[in-house]
Amino acid sequence: MKTIAMIPARYAATRFPAKLMQLLGNKSVIRHTYDNTVATGLFDEVMVVTDSDIIYNEIVQHGGKAKMSIRQHESGSDRIAEAVADMEVDIVVNVQGDEPFVKAAPLKKLLDVFDGEAGQNVQVASLMQVLSHAASIADSNYVKVAVDLNMNSLLFSRSPIPYHRDQHLTPVYYEHIGVYAFRKQALLNFTNWAMTPLEAAEKIECLRYLEHGIPLKMVVVDYMGVEIDTPEDLEKAARLL
Repeated sequence: MKTIAMIPARYAATRFPAKLMQLLGNKSVIRHTYDNTVATGLFDEVMVVTDSDIIYNEIVQHGGKAKMSIRQHESGSDRIAEAVADMEVDIVVNVQGDEPFVKAAPLKKLLDVFDGEAGQNVQVASLMQVLSHAASIADSNYVKVAVDLNMNSLLFSRSPIPYHRDQHLTPVYYEHIGVYAFRKQALLNFTNWAMTPLEAAEKIECLRYLEHGIPLKMVVVDYMGVEIDTPEDLEKAARLL
């Protein structure tokens, strides 16, 4: 299967404008993400897809591959779908531009779910990690996911799920990490559907798949590092270098 990694990159982020161009050590956040994705060696091609001349130039001037979006897009998935529509590819991995600590092992686990007989039924897959701190579980910036016994997603929410009613039990809370893998047609289908009610309420794009009856195969991975959503996240990330 031909597998590519696409990194959607928007300059005007709502919570932290220009976050992808912030310096993390000696290079920008987006370059860390791009370089570390290439370094995994898992992909036939890695490309940044952006609406920003600044981000485009940041990548190509340092020898990377980037593509400008033609239209305005509501989500990273929409941006990627436009870019891959005419490409010959089987599996598309969406690596968020604000994930500077991309590593090979979790991405390999993500790609592995498409292999074999069982993998033929997987249309979309994504990553999650265990949340253990009460403050993070309660924080709406952390998207939580509930799964069935086969690790298929049941619901994504910014609220804590499950609700901890029985204090004698210790439920496991998973944080959804915004790294996706799609079969190309599943991604193109996504862009042809209108925004769905739960997606609109929560501002979580993968709920659109669930509302159309398509579960995401979830893969548990170890700590993925810091996703850069706020200036405080950038400070945390700097301490990890």
